[in-house]
Amino acid sequence: MMSMSCKDGNGAMMDNGKYVRYTPEQVEALERLYHECPKPSSLRRQQLIRECPILSNIEPKQIKVWFQNRRCREKQRKEASRLQTVNRKLSAMNKLLMEENDRLQKQVSHLVYENGCFRQHTQNTTLATKDTSCESVVTNGQHRLTPKHPPRDASPAGLLSIAEETLTEFLSKATGTAIEWVQMPGMKPGPDSIGIVAISHGCTGVAARACGLVALEPSRVVEILKDRPSWYRDCRAVDTLNVLPTANGGTIELLYMQLYAPTTLATALDFLLLRYTSVTEDGSLVICERSLNNTQNGPSIPSVPNFVRAEMLASGYLIRPCEGGGSIIHIVDHMNLEAWSVPEVLRPLYESSTVLAQKTTMMALRQLRQISLEVSQSGASNWGRRPAALRALSQRLSRGFNEALNGFTDEGWSLIANDGVDDVTIQVNSSPEKLMGLNLPFANRYPPVTNSVLCAKASMLLQNVPPALLLRFLREHRSEWADNNFDAYSAASVKLGPCSFAGSRIGNFGGQVILPLAHTIEHEEVLEVIKMEGIGHCPEDALMPRDMFLLQLCNGMDENAVGMSAELIFAPIDASFADDAPLLPSGFRIIPLDPIKDTSTPNRTLDLASALEIRGSGSKISNDRNIASGNSRSLMTMAFEFAFESHMQENVAAIARQYVRGIISSVQRVASALSPNTGPNVGLQFGAPEAHVLARWICRSYSCYLGVELLKCGGEGSEYILKSLWNHPDAIMCCSLKAMPVFTFANQAGLDMLETTLVALQDISLEKVLDEHGRKGLFAEFAQIMQQGFACLQGGVCSSSMGRPVSYERAVAWKVLNEEENAHCICFRFINWSFI
Repeated sequence: MMSMSCKDGNGAMMDNGKYVRYTPEQVEALERLYHECPKPSSLRRQQLIRECPILSNIEPKQIKVWFQNRRCREKQRKEASRLQTVNRKLSAMNKLLMEENDRLQKQVSHLVYENGCFRQHTQNTTLATKDTSCESVVTNGQHRLTPKHPPRDASPAGLLSIAEETLTEFLSKATGTAIEWVQMPGMKPGPDSIGIVAISHGCTGVAARACGLVALEPSRVVEILKDRPSWYRDCRAVDTLNVLPTANGGTIELLYMQLYAPTTLATALDFLLLRYTSVTEDGSLVICERSLNNTQNGPSIPSVPNFVRAEMLASGYLIRPCEGGGSIIHIVDHMNLEAWSVPEVLRPLYESSTVLAQKTTMMALRQLRQISLEVSQSGASNWGRRPAALRALSQRLSRGFNEALNGFTDEGWSLIANDGVDDVTIQVNSSPEKLMGLNLPFANRYPPVTNSVLCAKASMLLQNVPPALLLRFLREHRSEWADNNFDAYSAASVKLGPCSFAGSRIGNFGGQVILPLAHTIEHEEVLEVIKMEGIGHCPEDALMPRDMFLLQLCNGMDENAVGMSAELIFAPIDASFADDAPLLPSGFRIIPLDPIKDTSTPNRTLDLASALEIRGSGSKISNDRNIASGNSRSLMTMAFEFAFESHMQENVAAIARQYVRGIISSVQRVASALSPNTGPNVGLQFGAPEAHVLARWICRSYSCYLGVELLKCGGEGSEYILKSLWNHPDAIMCCSLKAMPVFTFANQAGLDMLETTLVALQDISLEKVLDEHGRKGLFAEFAQIMQQGFACLQGGVCSSSMGRPVSYERAVAWKVLNEEENAHCICFRFINWSFI
């Protein structure tokens, strides 16, 4: 190995101690070559010397040392830059924590004072008579009633007074003690966290607060936050009714805002708002807002059909410039979402500050951090798309799904009568705006004849199914919920190209390939293209299978995110994949309705192959590492859009109902498999006896070949063996004895390592997981495994099913024998694995 040190670009230290100095012209030539190829091979270095005469007097060995030193300097530069960035984040975070500590100290002092007053009041009331006590109770009860205030003046002078009051209230919430804040569950501050997030405790309505650092200038932050529809997916529109400048250089805006309803069971909300933008004495920018629901002498908007008027209490954004660049942001959202307007089952959604924090407060911070990341990493992304273009596609998918779900009449949607059962709602839209761009033919053989869009939607209540887990299954196994034989639909009605219906052919495919486009920071949202290979045939060309592409948006896949909804939204696209391609989004939204009672069980995965009777075994299982004994509920809402000819409306509506009801049945079957048994004393039980037998074979073979026990002593019986194997901390996986080995079983740690489910496990080959070094090592030891019965493998790196690198310290492979002492499969044990 050649010893060297990272010198400057004018020289290099050789292993014999000789120091070689280069001329500026040589350094310039080498730098130019370095940018073309940072790590040239030996042949390439010799070729460089031949092609560049100025380097002809330099030995190839010296060139090699120069490139090594240059890479070393580049690595040091990047590391120094990274450490500077982390240091700035830590400094800003320290400042935020000091401010938070000051606020908490003030809150403690305030509580101590209130406690003293309460004790004094208690001592005084003990001296009162019984009648006086009764009177006191009545008086206190009257005091709790919300007083009715007279209408506020909405003239320009009155609006300025309201704006100043809003500013004071907002700042007292953002940096003061006006609201008692508690840390949001699952949120830990740090240099890599999204920020400090807190939720309200005991205040009117629901409220959330966040503090964070972003690498954007304050003026740019203000521009982004004011454009609420660009980052708040639930925001349908914000209209500016009036703008008034103020004497201090600020601006008062009167706004009308509409929010989408999250499900078919709820009504959309709207707000009449005052927004006040100003600059504080210390140079900070402030945007504060509140509702104008009780005013006179000014603009007003009467109640709008299909909307419930909600209230925004003093909320907003405090943006302060940060030393070294960037901004420190304080966000407060405080609302009364009128929970009375929705069914009782949905009220937890409207009365939860945690849900408000996830959907609104943290969404603003994520958008800012995502844009700052895109600015620092300027350049084209996958498929030649820039990040802003990919964000626009995500926004179009989400917005189109919300439009279909809400079906507003002012967008052209009209309700059609049901077939006697109101489980599926059908709406039709024939407006030119909706159809604009949808008549582009997807194949030359199909004429542009669609002139209407039909949406079929429904909602269903689910028990004990984590939204993230169900979403992951729906994403990875389309054939389990969308294979409803829709060739009949194509033959009987539309006669269009294979992309005319957003969901009709999703399940009829030979395979699906996921092509990732982009993901947001912390992988909160993933945009991807799904390639459906050979997705079926049209009656006119039954011998011509086609590939189909879906643009798909996934979010809410983190099982540890408290109160986070999960969404899977997709739309067919053609192979050209233009930025302005017409989209008919369809998909699912799964909303948790109850607080998560046990957040210590992430990545729970079940054996759906047996539970869903995919192989016809008829058995059902239910297992988990730690299953909570309580019940949790979630609401799934689905919407699917069809493009069709208007004269076929009745037939298409009937087929759409059949399609959605089929999906409801499939989802109920999947949810039943994913839902754990919650009765008392329910252990880990596999309905199929083969699982118990396989676990016994694995442990017995391990003990036979290696001379030690795989499981710790502490119980007996097949139930104990299976449960202990499932909960073993090491990743244990079985592979078939085939020319192309595929995984047939894995314990929970193995599924976590591969990032998959037991159903999808059977589609993963061993060759796909191991890298080249691991494959060579395994193939070299394969003969020993079959003859000796086991082999110890060196540590290395493999890949999960999602492509993430996984390192492991060492591995053991052994042959699993059945009752007849014949080889059944090969089992692997990966020890001390972790994601890189």
